[in-house]
Amino acid sequence: MRYLLLIFMSVFYLQNTESQIYEVGVFFGGSNFIGDVGATNYIAPNQGAFGALLKWNRSPRHAFRASVIFSDLEGIDGKSDDPRRIQRGYSFNTNVLEISLGMEFTFWDFDLHVSGMKGTPYLYSGISVLNHDNYFFDQNGNYTSENTNSWAYGIPMVLGYKTNISNHLVLAAEVGARYTFSDELDGSVPDSESREQFSFGNTNSNDWYVFSGITLTYTFGRRPCYCGF
Repeated sequence: MRYLLLIFMSVFYLQNTESQIYEVGVFFGGSNFIGDVGATNYIAPNQGAFGALLKWNRSPRHAFRASVIFSDLEGIDGKSDDPRRIQRGYSFNTNVLEISLGMEFTFWDFDLHVSGMKGTPYLYSGISVLNHDNYFFDQNGNYTSENTNSWAYGIPMVLGYKTNISNHLVLAAEVGARYTFSDELDGSVPDSESREQFSFGNTNSNDWYVFSGITLTYTFGRRPCYCGF
């Protein structure tokens, strides 16, 4: 991750630094999963999540954004409100790495070169890829590794609020649901076609996961000229 951050910073810095402004920072929060195993609460963090992000502010109303987030996704049937899941008693836990690229839009102008405190709600969306190990539940209900991993593509839908807390620091709180084009994250659909008989749940409904937390970013770069974009 250290080398990835250095690459991003180098690329952004080599752009015309006299006409742009950048942010680099960290994300801390939690994750929860919505799928065929465990509870289906929309916002219910049960595992920690942390990562790094970079922003390239192209105007007071929008910015290009890249992030890398590490977490675990966990689902426990016993914590569900569904009596059938409670009786089944499945559970899973898998380490994940998400890389996301997209655009952030603010509801109001957020010009960091204007003095004084300011804040605005914002939306973020784009594309995400999630690396996860593959598992399945065998005939005895045992959570079993397939000894492979996969990348799950998804669409992040993030709502947040940010404010500057100093001349160079921006603090934000956000909740972001990720719809994935995969049904394999919780082991309900094995990755290998030879284990298709172990599939269960609603195979027509893909998995979701949610990251909730705060970001703290440091801003740098000279006063921008937004007239060209």
